[in-house]
Amino acid sequence: MPKKRSGRGLSPTQQAAKFLGVSVLAGAVLAGIALPAAGALGLAAKGSVKSFDEIPANLKSPQLSQRTTILDAQGHQIASVYSRDRTVVDLKDISPYMQKAIVAIEDSRFYKHGAIDLKGVLRALNKNAQEGGVAQGASTLTQQLVKNYFIEEAGDDPTKVAEATQQTLGRKIRELKYAIQLEDKLGKKKILENYLNITFFGEQAYGVEAASERYFSKHAKDLDLPEAALLAGIVQSPSRYDPVNDEAEATKRRNVVLQRMAELGDISQKEADEAGRQPLKLHPSRPKNGCITAVQGAGFFCDYVRDVFLSDPVFGKTKEARARLWNKGGLTVRTTLDPQAQQSVQASVKDHVYKSDAVATAATIVEPGTGKILAMGQSRPYGMNAKDHETEINLSVNQNMGGGAGYQPGSTFKPIVAAAAIEGGTPATQEYSSPYEMPYPSPVSACNGKVWRNDPRKPAKLTNENESEHGPYSMKEATAKSVNTYYVQLISDIGICPVIDMAKKMGVARADGRKIDQAPSIALGTQEMSPLTMANAYATFAARGMYCTPVAIESVTQRTGSHVKSLPVPKSTCSRAMSEKTADTVSTLLKGVVEDGTGQQAGLDDRPSAGKTGTTDERYAAWFVGYTPNMAGAVWVGDPQHKRKMINITIGGEPHDKVFGGEVPGPIWRDMMAGALEGKPVENFNLVDIPDDNHSGDGRGRGHGRHGGNGGNTTGQLIGGLIGGLNGGPNGGTTGNATGGTTGGPNPTPTISLPGNFFQGQTNGGTNGNGPGGRR
Repeated sequence: MPKKRSGRGLSPTQQAAKFLGVSVLAGAVLAGIALPAAGALGLAAKGSVKSFDEIPANLKSPQLSQRTTILDAQGHQIASVYSRDRTVVDLKDISPYMQKAIVAIEDSRFYKHGAIDLKGVLRALNKNAQEGGVAQGASTLTQQLVKNYFIEEAGDDPTKVAEATQQTLGRKIRELKYAIQLEDKLGKKKILENYLNITFFGEQAYGVEAASERYFSKHAKDLDLPEAALLAGIVQSPSRYDPVNDEAEATKRRNVVLQRMAELGDISQKEADEAGRQPLKLHPSRPKNGCITAVQGAGFFCDYVRDVFLSDPVFGKTKEARARLWNKGGLTVRTTLDPQAQQSVQASVKDHVYKSDAVATAATIVEPGTGKILAMGQSRPYGMNAKDHETEINLSVNQNMGGGAGYQPGSTFKPIVAAAAIEGGTPATQEYSSPYEMPYPSPVSACNGKVWRNDPRKPAKLTNENESEHGPYSMKEATAKSVNTYYVQLISDIGICPVIDMAKKMGVARADGRKIDQAPSIALGTQEMSPLTMANAYATFAARGMYCTPVAIESVTQRTGSHVKSLPVPKSTCSRAMSEKTADTVSTLLKGVVEDGTGQQAGLDDRPSAGKTGTTDERYAAWFVGYTPNMAGAVWVGDPQHKRKMINITIGGEPHDKVFGGEVPGPIWRDMMAGALEGKPVENFNLVDIPDDNHSGDGRGRGHGRHGGNGGNTTGQLIGGLIGGLNGGPNGGTTGNATGGTTGGPNPTPTISLPGNFFQGQTNGGTNGNGPGGRR
């Protein structure tokens, strides 16, 4: 019986002998392998056969983790992502030199023995006994393949990896039994193919195809003799023989492989000598892993696709299951990204906002009626190097999908208020006094029977963007000029809840996941939104009232060996948010914005377009959101940290005293949409007839109850307005104006003043709060 060493158990040599004894006693399982008598070797393994027999008989080959390829809508590669960089290939697609080299150096008797190599075991035992330790192993390629299976199954769990690689007799016994099984079921060629696809070659490369690309920038089938010998030599110790970091050591190891091939007759001695004199001829390529490798600035979209995959139950019931599927890879994900639109977005962003600017921009385009995200880009590049102005925050999306907390959309929210009013029966000809300055009307009905009230001790006030802007205004002119007091009067009349309900139907929610505050100031865009949210909301107008949830993935296929199957993917869900007439009316209003209002610099020359500008208080953010019948897009410009006001600022090399929604975001939107739509059909809106404002003195006057009458520019209109104002009661806003408001032009100035306790987050409850005021 072998003796134990004090405190240390069996020596490595004794453990190997015991292992061999187990193998001998399991002769019935060894499929005809001829072994000498156990007694001659002095082996004893009583009790080990039972444990051997109790090992499950079926070893399932793991699905090897591979690269996942992300494609655009036309099938072009956007990026390659993986947990382990591997591309599985057939044996016929691996250089014969590579096949011979790996067998020569790792298991030269591979084609002559079964699951274990008895001669190799005896040789290793003798060598180890001479060295007094474990100087030489005896694992065959088949046994190494089994060990790699265990490692692959362990994934990235360090505990499981340790268990899969621990040097214990029990693991060796399991390894042997499964090796016997594989030899019986797979055969030599398949075992060699699987081994070359699973083994680690260093530098993040798993499998020979990834290794060939990593070190030589070529396919495994094209490896020549010196290259194949180099890769085969790396396997024993990928860190020690890494040719990128230690060329001399890697060269020595390569030449060892070449000499061994010559000794076995795989190549001649002359071939070995000639190959050994050659330099390594490395042509390494960087590991192409992750969204940072995405083309056309689509890194953020790539990240969004991953987040969709990891969060949508269609890809697995649990987060862990989805992550496991993603990390296994072997997926081909075809996305909705339109390469023409994406290129146009990136070009426009680059032209108008530099990555080093104090502020940033983000832009998104979606397809009306389908929810497909066609493009997504921003001025701050994707990455982790802050010194190079890189960021991993996707400025286009909500916080739970890798974005920030969002940005106040300003007056781009006003069309949602208009849609809610029109859908509820308010005519687009509705007029309000719309004075330059006024207190927020109070009380205003909110949801669930609640009421918002202005503080009578210090009432919150709002203004229009310049003093020349005062009503009366109808909805058409108020929208074109982005009149704040008109829209606050409008929401106060219809109530807050219809607006919140309409926003919900259009997919409009705060980027940080909080509920929209129930306050009349929401009409002025005080709730932080993301560009994707706003683009998709405006797509509802373009689709004549049909809202479709945004989607980024068209299809997913998974490769398992030679089998390819399709996986289910999230589908856009479309629902009617408003009537066609309401949507067409809003489109008519917003068409006027780009033709005669604040968005003139955003208008497209060759096709109809509609949209709305937005500029927040203190100029922390500026927006343009617009659409044609076949594309909708949103552009935001501002400081993601909400610290830099856009006053006396240079953006994209252009100085600005003050930034306006129509002046900076507008041209970005115009250029990106023009390029995205080039070659696409020119489609027209279904416009409705909205009578122009008429303040020519018809003497009728139009009082509107609580908000007072609307004045005109004639005596008759003035008298009518005064009467209407008197009838308006104690909450009347103004009693009429002697002259109509003049146009604010494309560059209005937000000048709303609110009391200090009136800002978002400093109010008493959801229905009592207002955010910052007015926007253009």
